[in-house]
Amino acid sequence: MGRLNFILLIAVLASGLMLVRSAYEARRLFTAVDREQAEGRRLEADSQRLQAERHAQATNIRVEKVARERLQMRGITPAVSQQVDDQQGARATVAAAAASTGARP
Repeated sequence: MGRLNFILLIAVLASGLMLVRSAYEARRLFTAVDREQAEGRRLEADSQRLQAERHAQATNIRVEKVARERLQMRGITPAVSQQVDDQQGARATVAAAAASTGARP
């Protein structure tokens, strides 16, 4: 009878230790899930902020302003547009435009 009691005592202690270990592991995993969910919410907020900034950067007025200031572009008028009929004419037009601006074709 003493041997059976000892075996049962060892089984109860092992069961208790396994219970404590599994509870600790569950708490650790729950904390990790909560941390990752918070990170996901933060990334979602960053994504929405960046999309709003991209939308603000891509407005027509801003694109036109950047094109005029940085790229020094101007609007198309009949005075600056040329029509080219063939490849030789296109090469001649490019060469003439390059010569007038001092750039290489």
